[in-house]
Amino acid sequence: MKVIYDETAATVTQEKDGTSVTHPLESAEGFEIMSRAWLRASWDVKYIYAFSWFGRPIIQLPEDMIRIQEVLWRDKVDVIIETGVAHGGSLVFYASIFKAMGKGRVIGIELDLRAHNRAAIDAHPLRDLITLVDGSSIAPETVEHVRSLLKPGERVMVMLDSNHTKPHVLAELRAYGTMVTPGCYIVAADGIMEIVAGGPRTKPDWTTSNPKQAALTFVAENPDFIIEEPVWDFNEGAVRERVTYWPSAFVKRVR
Repeated sequence: MKVIYDETAATVTQEKDGTSVTHPLESAEGFEIMSRAWLRASWDVKYIYAFSWFGRPIIQLPEDMIRIQEVLWRDKVDVIIETGVAHGGSLVFYASIFKAMGKGRVIGIELDLRAHNRAAIDAHPLRDLITLVDGSSIAPETVEHVRSLLKPGERVMVMLDSNHTKPHVLAELRAYGTMVTPGCYIVAADGIMEIVAGGPRTKPDWTTSNPKQAALTFVAENPDFIIEEPVWDFNEGAVRERVTYWPSAFVKRVR
């Protein structure tokens, strides 16, 4: 597929399978084509490796994090479980939202949390809202330990952001799905792997082994869950789709 951007005419042309279609930039279609190209470019230049939240590197697309805070607020989440801690930026982000909400806490799971990251998280002013769990996110003892940390009546959401292969994410979905409160989400991050396969730092199997494919398999085998975009309460523009590293990521527990 070829994309041609004409700044003077304010149009974008998509050439695919021998056909050519031109859209104005101000259209939803034009924006979606340009966004897809931007997402690929953002991956190639490591765009998301340039942000921090309250002093900790976050390594997330800013729009994805803004969307998550919308979900936390709307669903009145009490606990968010996140697999994959890295620098701890996402944990601190969630903790800051909970602090503003006046309730809530974060559970972060990491197989190998580096000493300097642990020290920085331990020293953070929001540390009292963060629980760290050491171990593989899919190890039975880790899963049961996390389950024991939940309290009756808490509204629970899960964020999957550790090993992004399809088998691992599918195992996480199966392990943590039952901890999610009906009406809330388990989010399988970084399905963008399918889109950027062939680019820098990618592997050939990313087209088939990625979180998006894990989510599709999980909902196909489990009628208690569906892939459903949250309702975004405010949109006065023409945009129809999120600009996201997390396509098909929002897996909702319906019962």
